[in-house]
Amino acid sequence: MLSQIKSSGLLGVNGVIVTVEIDISRGLPAYSLVGLPDAGIKESKDRVFSAIKNNGFKYPMERITINLAPADLKKEGPAFDLAIALGILTASEQLTWDHPESFLVIGELSLSGEIRSVNGVLPMVLAAKETGIANILVPFDNRHEAAVVQNVNVYPVKDFHEAVSFLKQELVIDPFIINLDSLLNVENSCHSIDFSDIRGQDLAKRGLEIAAAGAHNCLMSGPPGSGKTMLAKGFPSILPDLTLDEALEITKIHSISGLLKNNAIISQRPFRSPHHTISKVSLVGGGRIPKPGEVSLAHLGVLFLDELPEFQKSALEVLRQPIEDQEVTISRVNASLTFPASFTLITSMNPCPCGYLTDPAHECICTPQQIKNYQGKISGPLLDRLDIFVEIPSTTYDELQTKPKGESSSVIKKRVDAARERQNQRYQNLDIFYNAQLTPKLMEIYCKLGPAEENLMKNVYTKMKLSARGYHRILKLARTIADLDGSKTIQVNHLSEAIQYRGMNRLS
Repeated sequence: MLSQIKSSGLLGVNGVIVTVEIDISRGLPAYSLVGLPDAGIKESKDRVFSAIKNNGFKYPMERITINLAPADLKKEGPAFDLAIALGILTASEQLTWDHPESFLVIGELSLSGEIRSVNGVLPMVLAAKETGIANILVPFDNRHEAAVVQNVNVYPVKDFHEAVSFLKQELVIDPFIINLDSLLNVENSCHSIDFSDIRGQDLAKRGLEIAAAGAHNCLMSGPPGSGKTMLAKGFPSILPDLTLDEALEITKIHSISGLLKNNAIISQRPFRSPHHTISKVSLVGGGRIPKPGEVSLAHLGVLFLDELPEFQKSALEVLRQPIEDQEVTISRVNASLTFPASFTLITSMNPCPCGYLTDPAHECICTPQQIKNYQGKISGPLLDRLDIFVEIPSTTYDELQTKPKGESSSVIKKRVDAARERQNQRYQNLDIFYNAQLTPKLMEIYCKLGPAEENLMKNVYTKMKLSARGYHRILKLARTIADLDGSKTIQVNHLSEAIQYRGMNRLS
């Protein structure tokens, strides 16, 4: 007899519906699994056999053929275990249930029949919803993640016997429901560092405020202990709140990477800070079966690279394409996968190997050649893709003890939110959301300069020997500063401030 059970696999960050076809026919006992399964799926034979036997059912000693359709799509992971086991019971007429085509079945089986959680449940459930599958059978530990998707019935099950009893209608399981509004309504108090905790550094705070308002990339340079890392860790506290669509997009990436844990949804913008020993594959993604890297895990959030020159140069150079395209495409023989990578890059570094080149309180012990070699680790093309350059001076004792606290993150965030709202209204009919995404064609419309501003820009372009990319980035930066100021047009003061952040001695 033939049975067909709907399950799901993953293709990049999206779920793909897979039909588990099982045929049981007369012949010598055999188990044949086809449809491009990986080793994890092939090993399901022993897990399924033990789970069926240990739960009081009969494993058919006949010829069992299993096909995972579509057959040209590479499948991986143990998420098909439960579907295969239920399909064998259905094909052997030990299980009869109404409308199996209306169910999506996901779960890994233990030898005892316990149903274990799997990665990527959210994109799988989203794929089921898009194809009209209304009922989802998921592991109990994945119930919160699956219930994020609205207008589908999520039935969590703990073990194989419970799943069979539910499908036979011998056991009633109510659909699991969560309140999405309560999950997303998280106050910024959860951030560990508030900008008011950082004494001084007003120029750096202003630079980060502009970076947050327009999603601009930023480099901070200063001596050790000046507060670069603390400023970067406080940066997420001034970013706009996530929308539901953004939260779902971030959660999908974390789900397939196995980083969701017990969270139903990612409610805060991600802040990723990889160690400088990271490889380029771990940074941008890849592997035999491509997985998202740090740039994708930072999607719609922050990628912070501390001690920038300490990173491998090959790793830094692969950042150039994701910064420009806001996505990463990884090609393999079987498929070409694209992962989103729209992140704000915040970087920090010392001005020299000893760190004290610009510090008046300490003497630099580096030779000119050492300084040149150190700063040369960061290529010109990568620097050209950074919008804001900020020098972070060391903080004096008087500033630490007597200077009053600055503005809190909540106050700065209100200005950032207002600037983002102006951008949302301006670009509501376009496929962009903030100023950093402006193309040269759109800049001709939204970054027009008056005669005085045009004259200033012409002089700066010549004296600073800017590239075309550098010219465009100054205009984008000026547009964001104008938005923070509530101005519809770019004024001389907006352009001057943008040039200051772009034109200062980048690496001191």
